[in-house]
Amino acid sequence: MDQATYLTEDGEKKLRAELEHLTGTVRIELSKRLRSAIQMGDLSENADYHAAKEEQSFIEGRIAYITQLLRNVVIIDENKRQSGIVEIGSKVTIQEGAGPDMTYTIVGPQEADPMNGRMSFNSPIGQALIGRAPGDLVDVTTPVGVKIFTIKKIE
Repeated sequence: MDQATYLTEDGEKKLRAELEHLTGTVRIELSKRLRSAIQMGDLSENADYHAAKEEQSFIEGRIAYITQLLRNVVIIDENKRQSGIVEIGSKVTIQEGAGPDMTYTIVGPQEADPMNGRMSFNSPIGQALIGRAPGDLVDVTTPVGVKIFTIKKIE
């Protein structure tokens, strides 16, 4: 069975736009490059042809991947969250020890970008936060050891 793909509305729009770009403009450009390379003759030693075929393989793989993600998309509705607990779509502020507060939006893996405040619910910290409430202490095993976070607030 296919696994659900959790995306924000914005994330879904970006993936659909990328898919449209790849299946339209990119495929057309690649087709022209392949046609041009084939017209040069001997394909066994034609670097342009081999590069275009390699790119075509990558592009078709990306198209298949995005198509599969979108087939199983579940839109994260930030207005339907339960208040008071961390869920996919929650904006949660945490603190490690006496360190600074860190705020993350819990998203699906495809939209994760921790440096920009977007944490995957599949990450060790994301998994530990799901279902927890403000004031909870959360132990997280990370590659550098166990870290303890305090959930400061959930929006």
